[in-house]
Amino acid sequence: MTAVETTADETGGGRKTLNLALQGGGAHGAFAWGVLDRLLDDERIDFEGITATSAGAMNAVVVASGLAVGGRPAAKETLRRFWSLISQSTYLSPLQTHWLDRLLGQPGRLTPLHVAFDLVTRLVSPYQFNPLNINPLKALLEDCVDFEALHRACPVRLFISATNVRSGKIKIFEDGEVTAESVMASACLPHLFQAVEIAGEAYWDGGYMGNPAIYPLIYNCQSRDVAIIHINPLTRQEIPKDATEIFNRLNEISFNSSLMREMRTIAFVTDLIDRGQLSGRPMKRMLIHAIEAEAFMRELGVHSKTTPDWDFLTMLHDVGRRAADAWLAANFAQIGESSTVDLKQVYL
Repeated sequence: MTAVETTADETGGGRKTLNLALQGGGAHGAFAWGVLDRLLDDERIDFEGITATSAGAMNAVVVASGLAVGGRPAAKETLRRFWSLISQSTYLSPLQTHWLDRLLGQPGRLTPLHVAFDLVTRLVSPYQFNPLNINPLKALLEDCVDFEALHRACPVRLFISATNVRSGKIKIFEDGEVTAESVMASACLPHLFQAVEIAGEAYWDGGYMGNPAIYPLIYNCQSRDVAIIHINPLTRQEIPKDATEIFNRLNEISFNSSLMREMRTIAFVTDLIDRGQLSGRPMKRMLIHAIEAEAFMRELGVHSKTTPDWDFLTMLHDVGRRAADAWLAANFAQIGESSTVDLKQVYL
């Protein structure tokens, strides 16, 4: 525990239950690793459900597997091992320039290799440049996650989002449906990987339709509290001018759009409840929280999402821990009582 972190007893209060919503964002998912690492330290908090997409889906099944086989210490250790293996498994990738990044102090900087690869993925499909459909992440995931334990005795409800390629609709893989294949479907970026086929249907990254989907927590969990762990910045003051900046902002907007729509609906229903216009109707008043480091994440370029350098990942982890610690210190007492984020100001 660092000097800035609070202990489980410093803010008072009894045990609270949270649902978690984990966004996708490639290597930026290490920020959520840090948030989860800090939340797991707080014995006052129980977890009921986790909804997640892409890298968030990987974090979700890794932490759930750890909880299933060995409780909080195992969950923390399994998360660390997973991200360590992420770093090791891609260290020799020709797209990574770790030594140059460290020399210049610019992790995830745009290099000629990135530019060339971006061009290739826009002209050639993964069915052509990766005909064997090789994805080392699946083996890594299977090495870290005990899916049998998840199906047998998962201590949290899992909801993994993917996008059905044919229908364009969201698909939620729940509990026993959560497998290595469904997690890879949730993380399947169509310009990099072939669509993942499950039970005759093809799936792409869940971020297009739910990053992550909130409604499974509303319908399937008792707790009204949802803590959204933000990876993708919601706002930017600067207008993007070059091609990379434009692509990055389009990516952020598209992968936040489904969340913004759900937040608008939640805000609308909350307003009706507060006005007494839904009296006598069984509507749940959701309590929304946000754990983020928006200013820090805005400074990271889109190509840093493919930077698995261990120093970079652990830096993101540390930023996530500090963000979670600050959020707990300021807001723990409000869990179960009220939202700690202004829905209209932030999302509408």
